[in-house]
Amino acid sequence: MRALRALGLGVVALLGTAAAAAAQETKVGIGISGWTGFAPLTLAKEAGIFKKNGLDVTMKKIPQASRHLAIASGDIQCAATTVETWVAWNANGVSTRQIFQLDKSYGADGMVVRNDVASIKDLKGKTVAASAPGTAPYFTLAWFLKRNGLSVKDVRVVNLEPGPAAQAFIAGQNDAAMTYEPYLSSVRGAPQAGKIIATTLDYPMVMDTFGCTPKFLEENPKAAKALADSYFEAVDMIAKEQAKAYEIMGADVKQTGEQFGASAKFLRWQDRAANKAFFAGDWEAFSNEAADLLLEIGVIRQKPDIKSLADTRFIQ
Repeated sequence: MRALRALGLGVVALLGTAAAAAAQETKVGIGISGWTGFAPLTLAKEAGIFKKNGLDVTMKKIPQASRHLAIASGDIQCAATTVETWVAWNANGVSTRQIFQLDKSYGADGMVVRNDVASIKDLKGKTVAASAPGTAPYFTLAWFLKRNGLSVKDVRVVNLEPGPAAQAFIAGQNDAAMTYEPYLSSVRGAPQAGKIIATTLDYPMVMDTFGCTPKFLEENPKAAKALADSYFEAVDMIAKEQAKAYEIMGADVKQTGEQFGASAKFLRWQDRAANKAFFAGDWEAFSNEAADLLLEIGVIRQKPDIKSLADTRFIQ
C-alpha cells in the first residue's frame, strides 16, 4: 500500500513539474509573411526549438501594411520586417525595437517588367503593382526609381501584395510589379510574361530584422534572449540538416523542399557573428538613409531617433 501511495505521489509530483514547466513558457505572438527570409522562425516553431527554449509562440501571417496595427492593438508582441519599416512604424507612433537580424536579400526582391521595357527609366507614366506605402515593396520601388532619376510620382502605383502582384503580372496585368521570393521565381518561370529588370543584387537594400515592443522586452528579457537564440539554432539546423529544414519551411508556403531551396538561393540568413557585425556598422547608416527617403516620399513626417530603434543585448 505504501509503495502504491508513494508511486501515486511520484506521479502527482511529475505532473506538477510538467505543469509548472508549461506555465513558465512565455506566450508571444509573432507577425510574419510568407517571405523566404522569415522561414527560420517557422522552422523554430515547427521543429520545437521555441518550445525547448521556454517559449509558447503563435505565428500569424499578417500583411506588412497592417502588421504594425496588430502590434499596436496587442494582438502580437513581436514581428519580422525590413529595417526601413521599423523606421516608419516608430515615426508613426508604433514603438518597437529590433533585437536581431534575420536575413539579407541577394536577388530575392525585385522589379519585373514587360519584355519591351529596356530600362527602369522607361517606366515613366506606366503602371507598377506594389504593396501600399510603408511596406518593403513600395520602399524598394522608390529606391530603384530614385537611382534611375525618377520618383514614385512618375509612375502609377496599383497596390497589390507581392503574391497577387506576381500573379497579376503573369496574367498580363500592369506594366511592372514589385515582388519577392518565393513569388519572384514564378516570374522567372514565365519568360513569356516579362523579365526581371532589377533585384537586390543590383541595389542591395533589403534586409530584415526581428523586433518587439519595448514593453515586451522590459517585462520578458529572458524570453527575448530565447527568441534570438532560437533563431540562431534554426539557422544552425538549416546548415546541418538542410533537406529536412527545407521540407519544413517549404511546407509553410506550399512548396516542396526543392522548390524552397531554389528560393533560398537568393538570400542569406544571418548568424550571430553576422548580427554583431551588422548592428555595429551597416544598420545605423542604412537606417538613416532609409529615413531620408521615407521623408522624401511622404511615408513619415519626421525622422525618429535612429539609435533608439535597436536593442542588441540579446545577440551577445
